[in-house]
Amino acid sequence: MKARKQLPYALFAAWPMLTAANSALVQPDGGYAVVPLEKPVVVVKVVQHAPVNLQKAPSIADGLATNVERMAQWISRACTTGKKPDFILFNEFPLTGYSAGSRTEKLRFTIRVPGPETERIGELARKCDAYVIFGSYATDPDWPGHILSLNTVIDRDGKVRKAYWKTRNVLRLTPGEEIPTTTVESVRDRYRSKYGVEDEFAVLRTEFGNIAVSTVQLDPFVFAAYAMRGVEIMFRTATLFSRTDVQAVALYNNVYSAMSNITFPRDSGVPASLGGGSLIVDPKGKVLADDPSNEESVIEAEIPIAAFRQGRTIPRYPLEVTKPVFDQYRQEIPLNHLDLPEPELPPTNAAMKEMLDRLSRWLDH
Repeated sequence: MKARKQLPYALFAAWPMLTAANSALVQPDGGYAVVPLEKPVVVVKVVQHAPVNLQKAPSIADGLATNVERMAQWISRACTTGKKPDFILFNEFPLTGYSAGSRTEKLRFTIRVPGPETERIGELARKCDAYVIFGSYATDPDWPGHILSLNTVIDRDGKVRKAYWKTRNVLRLTPGEEIPTTTVESVRDRYRSKYGVEDEFAVLRTEFGNIAVSTVQLDPFVFAAYAMRGVEIMFRTATLFSRTDVQAVALYNNVYSAMSNITFPRDSGVPASLGGGSLIVDPKGKVLADDPSNEESVIEAEIPIAAFRQGRTIPRYPLEVTKPVFDQYRQEIPLNHLDLPEPELPPTNAAMKEMLDRLSRWLDH
C-alpha cells in the first residue's frame, strides 16, 4: 500500500474554510492531521473498580475524598506493575458512583472540571508520566441546572487537556423514562456558538496518537464522525455497555478501542453480570486484553501506533451512494430540546420522557 503523506497540524489548521461554521472538519484526500509520535509502541491500561456511591457516603465531601484516593491507589498500581502506561482509562463514574433520583438530587452528586479532584488526579498523572482519562457527572456555571456527562483527559503535565461532552443519549432505552443529562445534541446550537463546530467531535492529537473519548453507546454514526476526523484510539466509558458494540466500532472504523466499566460490590443489589467486562480491542475487533469478571483489576495492551499509522487513511464510507436516503431521514427528536431556562428543565426521568414524547416527530399527537 502506498503511504499517504499526512499533513502537519499547522497546515491543516490553515486550510480554506469549507464546512459548517467555516471550519474544515475532514481532509478531502482521506488523510488526517497528526503530531509526531514520541515512540512507536504505546501502552494502554484500563482500570475497572468500584467507587463509593456518593448517595450512600457519610457526606459528599467524604465520598469524593475516598474516591479520589481509590483512584490514586489504582493509578499507582497501574504505574508500578506490568509495562509503564501511556494512557490509563477509568470508568464513567469513578469519583461519584451512579446517582439516581430527581434533577435536584443528582446535581448534588457532581464535580466541576477543573476542580480539586482533577488537581489531585493531575498530580498522580504527572508523577506517573501518563494520561489519565475518566468520566463523571459534572456541573458548569455556564450551564445552570444542567447535568453534564463529561469525560476528562488529564495529560502528562497534570493539566486538564480536554473535557468531552457526551454527544447524545440513547433514546427509548428504558420504558417509562429517558436519560435527563444534557448532551451536545440536546443543546447543539448553543454548544456550537460557545465552543465551535470543531469541538463537537474533537480529536486530541497527542504524542502517543490521535485520541477521543466518548460515553455514547450503540451509535455507529457518532463513532464514524470521530473516525472521519482522524481518531486512532477511541477511549470509551459507559455503564451496562455492549461488548459487541465496542468490537464492532473498532472494526467498522479501523481504530483501536478500549472500554472501562464500573464494578458492583456484592451488596450493591446490582447483578454481577452487569459489572466489569472491560476490554481493549484492535482495529479488527480482536480482543487484546479483557477482564470478563465483576472483580477489580487492571488490564493492559500494547498498541503499535507507528506501524498502524503508516499509510493509514480515514475509513472509506459509502457516503455518496447512501446520501439520498440519509437526506430524507428525519430524527425523531429535534436538536436543542434541552436548551431551556433552568426552571423549565425536566425535573425527573419520567418528565424527560413526557417532554420527548411531546416533541416527537414520529408519535401521533
